[in-house]
Amino acid sequence: MKSNELAKPPGQIQDFAAAAECLKALAHPVRLRIVQLLLHGRYTVGEIAEDCQIQDNVGSEQLRLLQRCGFLVSQREGRNVYYQVAEPHLVPLMACIESRFLP
Repeated sequence: MKSNELAKPPGQIQDFAAAAECLKALAHPVRLRIVQLLLHGRYTVGEIAEDCQIQDNVGSEQLRLLQRCGFLVSQREGRNVYYQVAEPHLVPLMACIESRFLP
């Protein structure tokens, strides 16, 4: 056995399919901003859309995509639906992105 075979991390290419799909979902400036906002509080579609300078229906679509990957959850309160982060691993990921790409 070669010495470098012992150091290989676990996993096969097919094991990363779901991860790749979810990372694609994050790979958009509006969705990254949405995650950043929601890591700091709960927001409605309208509040998110206003911050991101997009239409409400576009904001809803972006939120649904992030929700399908399990990144977000929503909670209805009266007429409003509030979104928040459900995936705790987004905290260090966003910290990495902010430290690398924000001034």
